[in-house]
Amino acid sequence: MLLAPGSGAWQAGRMRLLITVCFALLALPAFAQGWESYANARFGYQSSIPPGYSGYGESDNGDGQIFDNPGTMQSLALWGANMLEESFEAEVAASIGYAERDGFNITFQTITPEWATFSGVTGDRQFTRRMILLCDRASTASLTLQFSSREAADMKDLAQRLAQDFGAMGC
Repeated sequence: MLLAPGSGAWQAGRMRLLITVCFALLALPAFAQGWESYANARFGYQSSIPPGYSGYGESDNGDGQIFDNPGTMQSLALWGANMLEESFEAEVAASIGYAERDGFNITFQTITPEWATFSGVTGDRQFTRRMILLCDRASTASLTLQFSSREAADMKDLAQRLAQDFGAMGC
C-alpha cells in the first residue's frame, strides 16, 4: 500500500520516524559518555580512553602513556617510536616477533601498508595491538590492550572502539 503525502497515515509515519531519530540522537552522547581523549604531541597520534581507565602520566621521553582499569586485569598502553626496520610491514613483523619471544601465541593478524592489528594469548593473559604508520612515514604509534582471558568476551567492543579512534594527527 502506497501512502500519499499529506494523508493522515503518511504524517503519522513521518512523526514516528522523527521521534525515532530524536531518541537515537539523544542516545549518542550516552554511548560516548565517560570516554576521554589522549593526544601525543611528540609523535602526533591520538586515541580515546575508555571510562574507568586511569593514566600514569606521560612517559619521561614523551612517547606515550599507560592506563589501567583499577580492580580489573586490564591495561592500555599507547606509545610512539621511530621505525628501526626498513618498512612498516617489517616493523610490525618485529613487534609480532617480540610478542612471541615473550611467550604469546599470535592468534590473529592483519597487516596493511599503513596499519596492522594482531592479538595473542599466553596462559590467562591476552592482548590486542594496533599499530599505525604516522604522518612522517618514519615513525609508528602502537596501542596495546591487555586483559585476562576471563574478560575476553567483554573486550571485543572496547578493542574495536579503541582501534577505530586511534589515529595520526595532522596528516
